[in-house]
Amino acid sequence: MNIQKKQQGFTLIELMIVIAIVGILAAIALPAYQDYTVRAKMSEALARMAEGKTTVAEYYAANGTFPTLAAAGINTFPNTDIVSSLKYTLVGSGATALPVLEAIVQANTIPGSAGPDSFVLSGTTSAGNTIRWKCKSAGSGQSATPIEVKYLPANCRG
Repeated sequence: MNIQKKQQGFTLIELMIVIAIVGILAAIALPAYQDYTVRAKMSEALARMAEGKTTVAEYYAANGTFPTLAAAGINTFPNTDIVSSLKYTLVGSGATALPVLEAIVQANTIPGSAGPDSFVLSGTTSAGNTIRWKCKSAGSGQSATPIEVKYLPANCRG
């Protein structure tokens, strides 16, 4: 009788190939996942600024001028796990002043940054007393370190 023994299990080389493939996939996926989670956190900051956008736009539509901080009624210190504060300022003077909302995020929200970090919504006026808002990384003169563009929400990276 000639009985052949069937192969059972995997060879060492097959297991090493599988481990190498998993390692390569993890090396690619982990940084992408970290960037995604930071962008999700920045979306919370953008949502916090939505209240300020609305009140400033309504005031401007009704009065033809931009409100002061007190008149805008913006909660400047929400102090959540992500957002430490919001700032509302007018850039420029007189009739040419334009509104800027700045979200300052908590320290250690952005990987590798000591914080605080921020991004802004800057408003420009349009016909009919309307405001167009543009989201961007904070520029010079802002109170915190600008957030890298890759961490901003999708509508801020354009």
